[in-house]
Amino acid sequence: MPIYRAPVDDYRFLIREVLETEKHRDLPGFADLSPELADDILSNAGKFCEEVLHPLNQSGDAEGCRFENGAVITPKGFKEAYRAYSEAGWGGLGAPEAAGGAGMPPLITMAVGEFGMSANQSLAMYPMLTAGAYGAILDTAPDWMKQNIVPKMVSGEWAGTMCLTEPGCGTDLRLMKTRAVEQPNGTYRMSGTKIFISGGDQDLTGNIIHMVIAKIPDEHGQIHDDLSTVNFFMVPKFLVGEDGTMGARNGVNTGGIEHKMGIKGQATCVLNFDDAIAWRLGPKPEPLKPGEKRSSSAGMKGMFGMMNAARLGVGVQGIAIGEIAYQNGYAYAHERRVGRALTGPKEPDQPADLEIVHPDVKKMLLEARSFVEGARALAAWTTLQMSIAESTRPDAANAGLLADLMTPVLKAFCTDMGFAAANLGMQCWGGHGYIQDNGVEQFVRDGRINMVYEGANGVQAMDLVGRKLARKGGAAPMALFTLLTAWIGENEKSDAMKPFVAGVRRGTEALQAATMWLAANGMKNPDDAGAGATDYLRLMGITMLALMWGIMAKVSLGKDDMLHKDKLMCARFWMERMVPECPMLLERIQAGSATIMALE
Repeated sequence: MPIYRAPVDDYRFLIREVLETEKHRDLPGFADLSPELADDILSNAGKFCEEVLHPLNQSGDAEGCRFENGAVITPKGFKEAYRAYSEAGWGGLGAPEAAGGAGMPPLITMAVGEFGMSANQSLAMYPMLTAGAYGAILDTAPDWMKQNIVPKMVSGEWAGTMCLTEPGCGTDLRLMKTRAVEQPNGTYRMSGTKIFISGGDQDLTGNIIHMVIAKIPDEHGQIHDDLSTVNFFMVPKFLVGEDGTMGARNGVNTGGIEHKMGIKGQATCVLNFDDAIAWRLGPKPEPLKPGEKRSSSAGMKGMFGMMNAARLGVGVQGIAIGEIAYQNGYAYAHERRVGRALTGPKEPDQPADLEIVHPDVKKMLLEARSFVEGARALAAWTTLQMSIAESTRPDAANAGLLADLMTPVLKAFCTDMGFAAANLGMQCWGGHGYIQDNGVEQFVRDGRINMVYEGANGVQAMDLVGRKLARKGGAAPMALFTLLTAWIGENEKSDAMKPFVAGVRRGTEALQAATMWLAANGMKNPDDAGAGATDYLRLMGITMLALMWGIMAKVSLGKDDMLHKDKLMCARFWMERMVPECPMLLERIQAGSATIMALE
């Protein structure tokens, strides 16, 4: 069975030395977050994930979910583990205290989320989806839902989902067919089919609160083939009264479950909405004036907020899968004997040296580790920016720009690299890694979906290049380049920091040149922007991890313990082995789209 140890020490390093959360007591959720409390939460969460969730990962994969008599049955042990997770309060860690939660900031919920996703992605997704759903209700719903539905979701009594995709509609929401018609009592009747719904049905909770997007007729009774009539709804599996009591079964039925490559313990469902009762969320649009056309629905705000949170969560899934794959690759490299070290036998009394002596094995492990720990720092830094954005600080708006810019980068870059790390971890096992009984090939299978759901990575790249760069007159990239150049200026006179500054500068210069090229050429020929989008996102990801490694290197200089020495080792590796990709990525971006578009 694979091993897993939660990276509590790494989070302690980030919280205490890199982010210095003690300086942020004025931010939402940070007032009571002492380093000691953070240690306690992370230690206990890590132990829980190691001892309760992880032992079910391999067995849950082997058994998978079953669909019998119109209902989903989760793998053996999942129900008990979910109940224990809920009773320990992990699912409500970030929820408001008024709703029964602990009111912790995103930084802490991110850490606990990562532990769960490494230990058992299939099982940990159920409470992650629920947290996203109750967050959307808190943002958009009327008081009775906040008061009487959210606490039951926070406690784990009820679960939640997000329902977007349809048989003929994924990324392009204009094509959705699900309809909702308003009733005299203010509710809606919804009909349509949603597919690929994670946690769409399960036997873990008494009710499931579905967050659904659907089209409604406009003021003239028309439904448009655009986003103007798309709205956001709450649709429970069992009807819920305004006092929170659960009633009869709603018109939401499970049509089946998908048989997938990975995350087999997570029920991926087809949901049929058959005249289901739905509650519209968000402000009701103002009536249109004669001749006026609505460009988008106000009801979509809640769904976009839920989607962004989910994308950050999936980015963390990429980090999590990379972490457990690295741990198992590293452990095997210290057990398996193969060949002799190129510089002569390390253990002459043994028939062969350990695998870890070989440069290529070390390179694979360092690539995985430097990504995981650098990406973890970037995700933690981004969650801090999110908290600053919600504050009254003078830099709140700037922090919001940076967090928004990093969302597609974290989702796409971290899942691309997490999948690569899973492959590298398996590669360290050689042929034994390909054998199911050893459990490491599961990381590759589970990690592959992270690149697809919550907006495929190519879509994230286009979101970055096509929307986020130009929004508000390019304010977000300007904020980013101000941050990067300021850090370079602050550290370039230090001899000890020179290799790290050089790496950040190299990435920044390539990223600036790429941004200028896209600005000059993307408007004239949108295909040029599309052809370079994925490379641009990767370029930004490598550069931002260089910045994170520069920050961590500065903290670690002059310290002799193993943790800080390892940080310097990984920082040097990233600058020497990963940052050199940046000029190559720039060259590919500047090649434009002509060769690519020649394909018919």
